[in-house]
Amino acid sequence: MNQDIRQPLPAAYLSIDEATKASGFTMASDIYTCSLLKTLAASKPGSKFLELGTGSGLSTSWILDGMDAHSTLVSIDNDARFLEIAEQHLGGDPRLVLVHTDGEDWVNAHLEEKYDYIFADTWHGKYLLLDEVLNMLNPGAFYIIDDMLPQPNWPEGHDQKALNLIEYLDSREDLSVTKQVWATGIIIAVKL
Repeated sequence: MNQDIRQPLPAAYLSIDEATKASGFTMASDIYTCSLLKTLAASKPGSKFLELGTGSGLSTSWILDGMDAHSTLVSIDNDARFLEIAEQHLGGDPRLVLVHTDGEDWVNAHLEEKYDYIFADTWHGKYLLLDEVLNMLNPGAFYIIDDMLPQPNWPEGHDQKALNLIEYLDSREDLSVTKQVWATGIIIAVKL
């Protein structure tokens, strides 16, 4: 039996998706990943959220859709062209702060900040500055990454980087890690 497991789309999703396709951005999060991001966000009322890698805001729209009115989301990206799409469609949400900056600069300037939910969808916080970002997690916080199954756009040798990342996450005693062979390959960790 083939059932559709997707949730209803966030209000801005279709317009962001259209603008994303028109812009040529090809790194948007999978809709199944986005659905999970929303569900996990709903479990964290009154929380601080961080998204590293806004892209055009597709995943951002889902995270916001799951958040309550007392939560906040900081989402950063280094590409103003794609961040502008997110700003146009989501910028009016008072819970959201969109930041145009380099990931390394932002992480290093915010090392003392703590979050209840981090979606690391770019190199910083995933393959670079991983320990620094994991140290930003509050106890019980989610750390979420996707694209951990082989992707057609992976450069040569990236598969080993992904395997090394998985091994490192598994080796940490301060994380409880679940690896999902679903969507693009999602890892969810909780800070102990």
